[in-house]
Amino acid sequence: MKKIIFFLIIFINQFFLTFKINSSEIEIYKKIDLFGEVLEKINKEYVDEINQSESMDSAINGLLQSLDPYSAYMSPKVFKEMQTDTSGEFGGLGIEVSMEAGVVKVISPIDDTPAANAGIKAGDYIVKINDMQVQGKSLSEAVDLMRGPVGSGIELTVRRRGVKKAITFNIIREIIEVKSVKADLIDDSIGYIRLTSFNDNSSQQIKKEVKKLKDNKNLKAFILDLRNNPGGLLTQAIKITDFFLENGEIVSTKSRKKNENRRWFAKKGDITSGKTLIVLINYGSASASEIVAGALKDHKRAIILGENSYGKGSVQSIIPLKNKGAIRLTVSKYYLPSGKSISEVGVRPDIEVNEEGDDFRIKTETDNQLNYAIKLLNG
Repeated sequence: MKKIIFFLIIFINQFFLTFKINSSEIEIYKKIDLFGEVLEKINKEYVDEINQSESMDSAINGLLQSLDPYSAYMSPKVFKEMQTDTSGEFGGLGIEVSMEAGVVKVISPIDDTPAANAGIKAGDYIVKINDMQVQGKSLSEAVDLMRGPVGSGIELTVRRRGVKKAITFNIIREIIEVKSVKADLIDDSIGYIRLTSFNDNSSQQIKKEVKKLKDNKNLKAFILDLRNNPGGLLTQAIKITDFFLENGEIVSTKSRKKNENRRWFAKKGDITSGKTLIVLINYGSASASEIVAGALKDHKRAIILGENSYGKGSVQSIIPLKNKGAIRLTVSKYYLPSGKSISEVGVRPDIEVNEEGDDFRIKTETDNQLNYAIKLLNG
């Protein structure tokens, strides 16, 4: 370690002498010099012996997570696991998560999964996994702890907005199979479509379900339910939004490189034939869900009902590294037709209806948001 730091310092000093560089670049290289000095002090003086490789991984991850909650470092092991189909060897809980203030934040629980059935909610902060504190761990480390054999148990301790005491959940891991589209006919006149994620074939599934629902002669309106939908493929968000519009901009992306800025527009043809549309959103509606809800709101094509959405208006790219690991890096941001960014703001509903009570479950008797939408359409 000493040799590496020594040669790093020699190289930097030689670099200063060989090339003329501006003051801001000098400051950067001074910081690199300082980083080397800090590593050396830790290695020599810290009370316990440290794993230097893990320390460097943590430093890289810390740099990326200081940019935003969605950028992160993946070690070769984590990157390989992400690419590999586990074929049922490992089970999950069914939650989409991010990192905030050093703890794991639930973006949304997925329908009919152990987490959703146990009562985990969007916006919950996971502070402890079994007996292990989450504080100080990276997102990938925390996710690793939550994975395990199918049928094995796990205890999650969460903090919830508006609740003083921590809540403990005991959950059994299962294989997570996500069916992205469910449809139903309500009161013989309202087509209900629930979209839980934006997968490869979500748009085709929605098209098929809309066609089935339209066979009912009494059909007068549609409800598109995007609650607890953490997002997915941008291409699918664009196609699904296009189903309900005749024309106009759907979404645009802006990045640091101007030649990568893009805009997408709707093609003529509303598959619902212009029938009344209500879109349900909540704090668990993120990314692609916000593109759909935001575009339909901006074009006044739908009434948006529920709670403010999550506010994830950015695009991440997986960039492989020489060590066979990778970084997940934010490369652009989404903008709605109005020109507004979704980032950290989300989509505000036209009609705000908050979830009522801890026993709230989507599409059950306790679902006051869906009940409100049905009353509104029937009224």
